[in-house]
Amino acid sequence: MAGGSTRSAFDAAAVLDRVRGIAERFAADRHDRQRREGLAREEFDELADAGFLLTGVPRSSGGLFESVAASTRTIGEILGALAAGDASVALVASMHPAVLSFWHANPGAPAQHAGAWREQIDHVSRMAADGCWFGTITSEPGSGGDVARTAAAAEPAPDGGWRLSGRKHFGSGSGITSFMLTTARPDGEPNPDWFLLDVRDVPWDGSRGMTIVAPWDGHGMPATQSHGMAFASFPAMRMAWPGDWRGKADAAGPFVASVFTAVILGVVEAAIATAREGLAGRVGSLRPYEQVEWVNAQQDAWLMRQAYEGMLRAVETGKDARRETLLGKTAAARLAEDCMRRLTRIMGGGTFARHSPFGFWFEDVRALGLLRPPWGLAYDALIAAADA
Repeated sequence: MAGGSTRSAFDAAAVLDRVRGIAERFAADRHDRQRREGLAREEFDELADAGFLLTGVPRSSGGLFESVAASTRTIGEILGALAAGDASVALVASMHPAVLSFWHANPGAPAQHAGAWREQIDHVSRMAADGCWFGTITSEPGSGGDVARTAAAAEPAPDGGWRLSGRKHFGSGSGITSFMLTTARPDGEPNPDWFLLDVRDVPWDGSRGMTIVAPWDGHGMPATQSHGMAFASFPAMRMAWPGDWRGKADAAGPFVASVFTAVILGVVEAAIATAREGLAGRVGSLRPYEQVEWVNAQQDAWLMRQAYEGMLRAVETGKDARRETLLGKTAAARLAEDCMRRLTRIMGGGTFARHSPFGFWFEDVRALGLLRPPWGLAYDALIAAADA
């Protein structure tokens, strides 16, 4: 029921089955879909009807999210299946549970904030269950992906809310999402904090404080509508547990890293399957270099799957999995690029042409290394962890 409540008897297996069916239909139209430069609202309505939005709703409210330890594998499997059909749609969809995990991975607030935090968790969960998509527009030009370097400002509003001003980019799913998570520095406070923007039916002409300044024109993930926006005194809801912005991100981080990796793994495994089908019966006629690269490509894909499995096992221990999942995500990003580079060499010069899916996939998989945290910030964290 597009745009309405997704509450039902859906379980994870049913959602996976429905999403897999949608992805198979997407894959059958891959030639045209890879050339799209925008998203189709009706496809996200279809995913909502399939129960996907319940990935951002706690099990206690009829959703699929139980905890980071218990739910990451299940939700990752759903996203991986979707990515095999359409990388851009899957990446935008992954933002939904990723954003909501900032609440669901942090169920216990300090006593002074516990009541308001519980109410806010219920509020965002209800919005997701009722058909709202959540996304993010956190990155800023010049910040290197580091939230601590945000230049956006938030000022208290007379109505008790906040007003946010600043320029943001990589707003994946712009025009599809109902709410977008972002950061800003609250007036008079030394550290940034998390805010949620209600962008439903908001025009992009600046008339209500939101202006499109950089339409998305990505070489990879071309249909994610990851537009850049400028905000001027735009209404914002601050997280009801103020402060400790890094702690909330750290708690959600292993889940977020895992679901992003699941999307790119789904793309890589679809590419390997397509190459295997194209090479059927003629591997022996390949040049020796091409044969070796074909074996190496399969090794890359296998190792990427093992890296992802290692991330899941780390998460499922219930212990702090930040370092392990960051190691896994970074390794998977490198392996994905290596694998796709090898496949383009094996499949030949035709991969430069737009009739081949491999050139599109090659650019798509680069997204993982640029997703939070991007390469430089990721290695900063890994080096700091190694020195600790």
